[in-house]
Amino acid sequence: MSLSLLLPDQAEKLLLHSCCAPCSGGIMERLFEAGIEYTVFFYNPNIHPEPEYLLRKEENIRFANKLGVPFVDGDYNSDYWFQRTKGLEHEPERGARCSLCFDIRLEETALYAHEHGFPLMSSSLGISRWKNFEQVIACGQKAAARYEGLRYWDFNWRKKGGTNRMIEVSKRENFYQQEYCGCAHSLRDANAHRNSQGRPSIKMRKYYGKE
Repeated sequence: MSLSLLLPDQAEKLLLHSCCAPCSGGIMERLFEAGIEYTVFFYNPNIHPEPEYLLRKEENIRFANKLGVPFVDGDYNSDYWFQRTKGLEHEPERGARCSLCFDIRLEETALYAHEHGFPLMSSSLGISRWKNFEQVIACGQKAAARYEGLRYWDFNWRKKGGTNRMIEVSKRENFYQQEYCGCAHSLRDANAHRNSQGRPSIKMRKYYGKE
């Protein structure tokens, strides 16, 4: 069942930051069904290693093309991410490193929105149960506040069936299902947890695309 959506403040278009296809797929479909004009912005320099980044990006491109939705590649800049997060390598999930990671990605989203005439931005980051929704909102609002006339849409994508829709679309589209958040530190911690339970480490997928 589709959900009726209206952009706040009579905004005419939205820039949607996407972290990955499994999280953003349901959101993208709901926006599309509502007839909302939007563009997907993929900027996730946290994702490591690069083949993993490319896999996640290509899944997102595939679905955007299916819907006929514009897709912007924010480019991969892992060195910048590692530089800014230096010293936070052992912070827990949902801690200071995650806040800074959200800042990095949403600051770039806000800059693109400002430079290309988007009055509104949002992100798929908050739909995952592994993320702190309020933490994502705070980072998004802070990033948008840098530019006059830009607002972060704090719509809770989990509500009104949003989480179930996310899962349904992901299964239907056979999206690549990642097994860790994305960064090298989350991969380290995920493997440590798996190994403590006698489970093997995450096996990295190969990328066979054109990049």
